Amino acid sequence: MDYQPVVVKAHARPSAAKHSAESRYWRQFKYPVFVKEYAPVTSVHFSPSKPHRYAVTAATRVQIYAPRTQKVTKNIARFKDVARSGTIRADGKLVVAGDDTGLVQVFDINSRAILRTLDSHKQPVYVTKFSSLTPTQILSCSDDTTAKLWDVPSQASISTFTSHTDYVRTGQVSTSNPNVILTGSYDGTVRMFDARSGECEMVMSQGSGEKTAVEQVLMFPSGTVAISSSGPIIRVWDIVAGGRCTRALSNHQKTITALAFNASANRLLTGGLDQMVKVYDVSSYKVVHTMRYPAPILCLAISPDESHIAAGMTDGTLSVRRRQQKASETSSDPFSQVNMQSGAFQSFLGVGQGTVKSKVKSKPIGDANELRVESKRSKRLREYDRLLKSFKYSAALDSVLRQKVPPTTTFALVQELIHRDGLRIALAGRDDVLLEPVLRLLVKHVTDPRFGEMVCDVASIVIEMYSSILGQSPLIDALFLRLRRKVSAELKFQRELVKTKGALDMVFYLTAR
Repeated sequence: MDYQPVVVKAHARPSAAKHSAESRYWRQFKYPVFVKEYAPVTSVHFSPSKPHRYAVTAATRVQIYAPRTQKVTKNIARFKDVARSGTIRADGKLVVAGDDTGLVQVFDINSRAILRTLDSHKQPVYVTKFSSLTPTQILSCSDDTTAKLWDVPSQASISTFTSHTDYVRTGQVSTSNPNVILTGSYDGTVRMFDARSGECEMVMSQGSGEKTAVEQVLMFPSGTVAISSSGPIIRVWDIVAGGRCTRALSNHQKTITALAFNASANRLLTGGLDQMVKVYDVSSYKVVHTMRYPAPILCLAISPDESHIAAGMTDGTLSVRRRQQKASETSSDPFSQVNMQSGAFQSFLGVGQGTVKSKVKSKPIGDANELRVESKRSKRLREYDRLLKSFKYSAALDSVLRQKVPPTTTFALVQELIHRDGLRIALAGRDDVLLEPVLRLLVKHVTDPRFGEMVCDVASIVIEMYSSILGQSPLIDALFLRLRRKVSAELKFQRELVKTKGALDMVFYLTAR
């Protein structure tokens, strides 16, 4: 009869929880690049058009970065005071930014020339954004409690919204209707304006007596739901239902300063002063992933192709995390420049196609009635199996007590030795050097529920065999004491669990009546 190798059973790990598919996806954003600025990074914005360059606003300048190299390609520093909210237009050709003097300037992204100057605000301008549906219009929000919608060609204000009573630090033009403006203010309200009338059409307030500053607002692409952040709380507003708050989420410990959607708007990213970025599933608003950063976060953006996540922090650090895209996620357009140069265009037209040689060797075909004898390759045994086959029990046990051998393999061998009545033979005749790894194994896994019962059986045999030599080796004495302490602590813990279980059973019984 052939020798049967030791069967290593797969045990479920109680502590190491596997990451979900969602978490594995967000963990692909790695290889962080840290860029140190001279002042806090207050704004990051990705260009909607390829190659998705991004504008970083810090101190008195707006810098344009290339996503592939993470290097500065353009440096716009024509500001008299601290610059704010550098934003790239959808076509990637213009940049708009405000500053603390109240000035709004439009730049050509290539020449860095000032194309338009919009001078009407009397206080710092914290928000400047292009309208996605009307690229010739710009929204600006200022500390003078007003928000304005500008016409870029004429440099004139189309509408001025004056309903807020405190700083207006956040705002957005709806991506579904260019006449709908959403703003948030330090007066604790989120307001919706109609650019045609210039009037406030809807007020979303936090509740009676509450006046927490609204730091960020964000509207879904459909234009039917809005999200705002006030302190550590995110609120979801149903615009169709008249601005009713449908959810209030509090998963951050400090003020939430940044909100961003992914490309398909089915995930919401939030960043806060607690140095955390949390990812929400918008279908349930549950946190599906969390990322930690080295400093409090002021701004956050994700690229339209979901290959980069950029975050600006209070200490002047810009962090850019990159994800390696799969081939299926890249452009499949056969007329693109990359495909034209790589020869994919000829393949698309069917030019130059030939046969592809298969890597699998074809099997020779013989006579159907021919008798074929197949040779069966014998499976190579592992070291401990070879030693067990030779009845060298002590050497087999030593071979699995090494550091890199998983405990499942070690205890599978111990189980096999018990079945063979060879465990005492394997443990007998050991000095302090050979006994040390056995005791270390017992100390390490005595509280592991996967191996606890087997550890107790082995420990009882070791104590019975080597209790007479206690006091001769300080190392062995110390290991025995550690084993005793761990067993005592585990017994105490189990007694507390039994008490807790009894209390819970009583509570459940009373609630079920």
